[in-house]
Amino acid sequence: MLTALLVIAILVLLIVVHEFGHFIAAKIFGVRVDEFGIGYPPRAFLFGKWGGTEYTLNWIPFGGFVRLFGDEGEARLGRGSFGDAPRYKQALILVAGVLGNVIAAWILFTGAYASGILHVVDGQPGQLAQAGELLMVTDVVAGSPADAAGIVAGDVVLQVEDNAGATAPLTPEGISQFVSTRGGKDVAITYVRTEATSTATLRPAHAVIAQEAGRPAIGIGLALVTSASVPLPQAMRDAFVSTYNTFGLVGKGLFALIRDSLRGTADLQSVTGPIGLVTAVGAASQNGIGYLLSLAAFISVNLVVINLIPIPALDGGRLVVVAIESVMRRSAPRLAVQLLNTVGIALIILLMVTVTYNDIARLIA
Repeated sequence: MLTALLVIAILVLLIVVHEFGHFIAAKIFGVRVDEFGIGYPPRAFLFGKWGGTEYTLNWIPFGGFVRLFGDEGEARLGRGSFGDAPRYKQALILVAGVLGNVIAAWILFTGAYASGILHVVDGQPGQLAQAGELLMVTDVVAGSPADAAGIVAGDVVLQVEDNAGATAPLTPEGISQFVSTRGGKDVAITYVRTEATSTATLRPAHAVIAQEAGRPAIGIGLALVTSASVPLPQAMRDAFVSTYNTFGLVGKGLFALIRDSLRGTADLQSVTGPIGLVTAVGAASQNGIGYLLSLAAFISVNLVVINLIPIPALDGGRLVVVAIESVMRRSAPRLAVQLLNTVGIALIILLMVTVTYNDIARLIA
């Protein structure tokens, strides 16, 4: 129950941040905001009215909204109307929402690094693991000796030893050099996965790494990592990199999902819905506040990417309408806009029902 409330709190926060972006931009460009609401109607409480805007709390606690004067093809035009504002102002107001989530992701990642989450040690090449640092497998080459031995990304290497009892220095470079001189000879790797220690015996082979076909290798990437907190200036820099990388990760995943959907091979079971999100948030909260903030940042980036999809009812679809209206030099028919928004909402509901069904099926399984 507590985890579910935490999920609701995260979603409400991120959606309210998104709507606050629209709100600020509308105020800057002179578009009247009739209401800024936390949650969705029916209304539970009116905080007050300032600057022509009602600030409300609503009964359905799953987000928030801004109600702009003259929005969504309404017939209300004139001073302060969104529909009467220049197209570039409409576009900037729409973009401001996702910009709010970008900033939120960066702030959340900053808090995560400052609180302490697993990250690569910024040290010198060849530096041995210090107290609190781990030598972690970052990737495994498909079909390599490490892959055949069952080693996976996330495993923590404790020791690499050959048959003569010689051990490799616990650095990425040290282990790479160690195995490169033992082609065709067995080496034993001791590693930890989910608090269980295992040892795998494997034999370095040639042609494992395409760029170094003549050099024996076992096919793993390694990095020194630590979960120690970092100073705020460094946390801010690391957060910028993480936000950028997360956009790449989410964008590639969405592109693959759309591509596979067009081919009829999409696996929607890999898409997490609200119920699956409860499980993810519960796991993150058990690992500490830093991991919870990091997950919230990841969700915020997802909201940015999803909102920019050119589907009616989403910001991306509305931006497409604004672009078309700019080319046509006139407003789109209200009935057409309302029909497109209805179709868009229906598609979103269908997707949510599908992923929720998959979440429940995974829990039952």
